[in-house]
Amino acid sequence: MRKNRLLIANILGVFVIIALIAAGAYFYYQNENFVKTDDAKVSAEMFQIVAPASGMLKDWDIKEGNAVTKGDAIGTIDEAGQTVSIKSTMGGTIIKSGAGNEQLVQGGQVLAQAADLKHLYITANIKETDLKDIEKGDSVDINVDGDTDVTFEGKVEEIGYATKSVFSALPESNTGNFTKVTQKVSVKISILNPSAKVLPGMNAKIKISL
Repeated sequence: MRKNRLLIANILGVFVIIALIAAGAYFYYQNENFVKTDDAKVSAEMFQIVAPASGMLKDWDIKEGNAVTKGDAIGTIDEAGQTVSIKSTMGGTIIKSGAGNEQLVQGGQVLAQAADLKHLYITANIKETDLKDIEKGDSVDINVDGDTDVTFEGKVEEIGYATKSVFSALPESNTGNFTKVTQKVSVKISILNPSAKVLPGMNAKIKISL
């Protein structure tokens, strides 16, 4: 009976060792061949539609979801009897409308905000210690929280030229107790054929193949 228990214990021990070795090999493979992070978001080129003059807003029928084309007249402003045309500076989709027809507006006032939803991309913050292994053109697997059932393909398009701390509003101060903090660099990643569920600002997870 004691021998049987010892044999079973030995067999279980062997399985545990094999499992640990397999797990270690898996993590080694993942670390050597991929860079992963969940510090990533869906991004898009954003632009504002502003009032070119002060006056009464006319012919304004802009709603969220409307498409606009660069150079299109999308409304007018009646400025002391003269008509000033409102034009879109880029092509995209209205994501927020902040004005109504027949409303008095001021020159420079933001009337609507739009985004180029046809060219979404991922902005990922990569640790400086992982950056040396990443190159433009590396393939990327992307998972977006808004559409978790799909893994999208992408490529590394741009690698930032400075860490995020460089752009911090609060400068670092030297208190005499220095603690080294791993910095992060912004990396732009294209996303191929995103679904309609993928929207700017959504959280994402990425895995870059090295």
